[in-house]
Amino acid sequence: MGRRALRKIDPRLDLSRHLKTIDQLPQPLDPVELFGREAPLEVEIGSGKGLFLASAAAAAPEHNFLGVEVAAKYARFAAARLAKRDLPNAVMLHGDGLGLFRERLADASLAAVHVYFPDPWWKKRHHKRRVMNEEFLRDVVRTLRLGGSLHFWTDVQDYFAASLDLIAGHTPLVGPLEVPERPAEHDLDYRTHFERRTRLGDLPVYRAEFRKSE
Repeated sequence: MGRRALRKIDPRLDLSRHLKTIDQLPQPLDPVELFGREAPLEVEIGSGKGLFLASAAAAAPEHNFLGVEVAAKYARFAAARLAKRDLPNAVMLHGDGLGLFRERLADASLAAVHVYFPDPWWKKRHHKRRVMNEEFLRDVVRTLRLGGSLHFWTDVQDYFAASLDLIAGHTPLVGPLEVPERPAEHDLDYRTHFERRTRLGDLPVYRAEFRKSE
């Protein structure tokens, strides 16, 4: 099922605080320069419409949140969601998430990495394009601080199983830790729009958390 058309963005919204491109960032990223303060940093790769980013930033104002999305129109939409809610602790990036991890994020700089419902690239010859690959996982381990966590959710059971095998075989991360499903309290009380659509369709969501320990 394809994505629905995006609602129009209010042209009066100032997105300059919440929308950046990866090319605008220094190497390595300076979170204090980006957010104007020192705080634990969480990164979501593939933010889509930005539901998680906005909800998480509102729920944990003591943390900074950075989202990255390769599709320009979705990055802009997500940034507008942040601007509309005036969330100073969240920024949306347009660009390649794997490149962000590879080139811009310093060692032991992240409190958490979030990967929700990434493209499964169904054909076997395309599996190498999946976000959950050895190179990305090496960067996850490198950029997470001790005690930091990797959150991975998908609605594709085979992708979930293959990713868990990859994490077990190629990283020292502890897990998978069980992530129980909780009932939604309102129509947008879901981690992402993909989770909402999947659960409203009575389909399973596969969730896991991993931790970086000594």
